[in-house]
Amino acid sequence: MTASNRPAALIAARIAMLPARGFIGKLIATIALGGCFEFYDMFLTAYIAPSLIRSHIFVLHTESFFDIHGIAAFVAALFAGMFVGAGLLGGLADRFGRRAVFYWSLLIYSACTFIMALQTTPEWVVFWRFLAMVGVGLEQVVIDTYVSEFVPASKRGRAFGLTQAICFTAVPVVAVLSWILVPHTILGLDGWRIVTIIGSLGALIVWFVRRWMPESPIWLEKVGRHGEAEQTMAEIERSAGVAAASRAGAPASLDVQNGPVGAPSPELSFSARWRLMWSAPLRGLLIVMCIFNVCVTVGYYGFASWVPTLLVAKGMTVTKSLEYSVIMALAAPLAPLLSMLVADRMERKWQVCLTCAMCAVLGCLFGAASSAAVVMLLGFLLTLNNGWMSSCYHTYQAEVFPSVVRGQAVGFVYCWSRFAGIFCSFIVAWLLGLYGPLGVFVFITANMLVIVVLIGWFGPRTNHDSNDVNVQGLAYEAKIAMNR
Repeated sequence: MTASNRPAALIAARIAMLPARGFIGKLIATIALGGCFEFYDMFLTAYIAPSLIRSHIFVLHTESFFDIHGIAAFVAALFAGMFVGAGLLGGLADRFGRRAVFYWSLLIYSACTFIMALQTTPEWVVFWRFLAMVGVGLEQVVIDTYVSEFVPASKRGRAFGLTQAICFTAVPVVAVLSWILVPHTILGLDGWRIVTIIGSLGALIVWFVRRWMPESPIWLEKVGRHGEAEQTMAEIERSAGVAAASRAGAPASLDVQNGPVGAPSPELSFSARWRLMWSAPLRGLLIVMCIFNVCVTVGYYGFASWVPTLLVAKGMTVTKSLEYSVIMALAAPLAPLLSMLVADRMERKWQVCLTCAMCAVLGCLFGAASSAAVVMLLGFLLTLNNGWMSSCYHTYQAEVFPSVVRGQAVGFVYCWSRFAGIFCSFIVAWLLGLYGPLGVFVFITANMLVIVVLIGWFGPRTNHDSNDVNVQGLAYEAKIAMNR
């Protein structure tokens, strides 16, 4: 059988044979550069929040729970936009392709963020913030899907770790920029506006850089565009320096997900993919991952999106809180590098449980600490731990679903994270006003303990055994396709 008419399983096998360096390394780096802006914007929210309050665009506490004039509304806009992008529009990656959605999502973010930086009322700041985050939500789904389809399971943990390491470099960058610029007015512009515009222009540059990226051959095969899949795969192999003889000898039974699969699966409509997601054995997994995403949002973003504000609540000035936040932010890019050391050696579900337990312990200690040195140390360790948690759960979440529904399934469970973030923002503001930082971290701890029990008891293994999930998912896909 010639390369031009080999089945989808062979395309996956050929991807698995690509060397980790060269093309794959370049692809992961380019994907991660786009992902930098999720982290830039997420931590931007934290670092400019005190300035938005000081400039009287927003207030810290409001009389009503859901008040657009409160800073919680600004934080909530981040999650509301991501909810729409990841959840309601996440299936676009399965319909129109990974590359097309990846391409437009960053452009949406860049344009809307620039416009937001010029607004003077809370209503319009929140509106444009929401639209910008729709683009970021779309992009995050595609990042996880892209990496999982170009990297075999044996190397996927390290690949996600590298992706997160590059993404997390945005954290100290935005922290330093905020520390330098936010307290000042430059050329008539408040510092927070300049930091925001820098993110917008940086995203536009990355948009041009990533235009070389190919479409996923796995997706092309899934939708029946076999000629394009073969052409794209051949170009990738030439770029990676893989010889034709090596391509011809690729084992047809190897899948990029983990290992063997059967014959290529038929294309599914949105409704068919939806039915597959809610059919056993995926239904229980889907529910577990939805609950997980709700709780992990509280633990991760409950701290990350509120660090300077929490420090101000401890009695620090805005400038001093930003200075401490810079020191804590230095841990962010180190965390994924730490995760890479154990990513494919330690079962990922146990990594998720361990990091969530550590988040609970360190969070309570941070909330109770009063010494500046102890607060800084605990904040550094908490940032390091949460970065590791982010790396391992992104890997875990992307690989538990079969490729035919991966974009839609990851988008659906991911949207629950963003939906929870909307309400988490108002709850954190409410708890901060009533009980101070310690009350916030008790709330975080409770959610982290739910994850430890949930994933530890119900979560499937993925480092070695996720092929069981993939094979059963494909069986249901075939069953649904035959009954359409």
